[in-house]
Amino acid sequence: MTEDLSYLSGFGNHHHSEARPGTLPVGQNSPQRAPHGLFAEQISGTAFTQPRAANLRTWVYRILPSAAHAPYQRIGTGTLLSAPGDPENLTPNRLRWNPATAPTEPLDFIDGLFTLGVSGDCRTRSGLGIHWYRANRSMDDRFFVNADGEMMMVPWQGRLLVHTELGRLIVGPGEIAVVPRGLRFRVELLDDVCLGYVGENYGSAFTLPERGPIGANGLANERDFAVPVASYEDRQGTFELVQKFGGNLWASTYDHSPLDVVGWHGNYVPYKYDLATFMAIGTISFDHPDPSIYTVLTSGTDTPGLANVDFVAFKPRWLVAEGTFRPPWYHRNVMSEFLGLVEGVYDAKAEGFLPGGASLHNSFTAHGPDAATYDKASAADLVPEKLDNTLAVMFETRWPIIPTAQALSTELLQGDYDSVWNGLVRGFDAS
Repeated sequence: MTEDLSYLSGFGNHHHSEARPGTLPVGQNSPQRAPHGLFAEQISGTAFTQPRAANLRTWVYRILPSAAHAPYQRIGTGTLLSAPGDPENLTPNRLRWNPATAPTEPLDFIDGLFTLGVSGDCRTRSGLGIHWYRANRSMDDRFFVNADGEMMMVPWQGRLLVHTELGRLIVGPGEIAVVPRGLRFRVELLDDVCLGYVGENYGSAFTLPERGPIGANGLANERDFAVPVASYEDRQGTFELVQKFGGNLWASTYDHSPLDVVGWHGNYVPYKYDLATFMAIGTISFDHPDPSIYTVLTSGTDTPGLANVDFVAFKPRWLVAEGTFRPPWYHRNVMSEFLGLVEGVYDAKAEGFLPGGASLHNSFTAHGPDAATYDKASAADLVPEKLDNTLAVMFETRWPIIPTAQALSTELLQGDYDSVWNGLVRGFDAS
């Protein structure tokens, strides 16, 4: 295995990388004999005939074809669940959870996935699944591939080394990593316990949102996304590959590591992104822009502007609006919102929302600042203020998010969440 942990830069571009010089064939993708005795294989993330701008595919040159494996056998899913969820669990009530806790038994990344909510249907490639991951053991001879959706990892404690077919990514708190649908990987822990969120996007692949009137600059920039260089495993033995397919888990065995790609070229690749490089946009006069200005990545639908999933990040930023209530306002939204906290505090909540915790506000469910935050912000001296010590993330979707039974029954669910609004006092005087 090579030891290169450098990265290529750029988002959505055609990249190429080889761990051994001369691996990539010249002039064609599938020569009669690939260089170095390798096998050529294409991984297609979109239908062959989709428009060029949307077409995703990568050619890999590997030691053995990925087809060389034993039949799959169905295994249990544990606490990893998929859409469609149980409609009996769909609720307009506001929900909030305390942070996920470190596992008390050995769990790797797969076994530690705990589903909080789902939307849409993984079989029709719409909606998303929202999970915690909780791991205290690396995946050494075990690999994972998700045929249902791409996986966005959002750590809040501990660092992950994600070994993929196309190379390796190190991701820690403040960063995200995305592994495309159908790409094989294993997760090595760089710290004793690793905790975070996973957004499993069943729909079209995440891409950068349009900037519209913002213009050519701002939000997430292509050059700040990192793509791994080729790094292969030439290992023989007994290896387990777990595949998520149609909401179920299936396992097969290989006699070699499935991460044996020596070189590759294409635009269907895993990537990472440092949320600190996001260029936040905000008002310099009065009132609030919509929170869509914090969209990092989006998964679109056939309706322009209506997202299957938006991934949003609320990072440190300056607040300078005059004559304006500065925290997020009270609102009801046609989109469903799942909020997590990576570090610090969230400016709409005084207490109770902690790093690693989560909240769910479904479509048209009224929410907004708690009473303590309202009292403080409505009386604050409106001088320029740096909002620091914060990083919140949100998955927003057009579909209702159905909580899982295990999410509704866990002791981490806060039974008194609604009480945070109890202190709001009437100020209206009819006279």
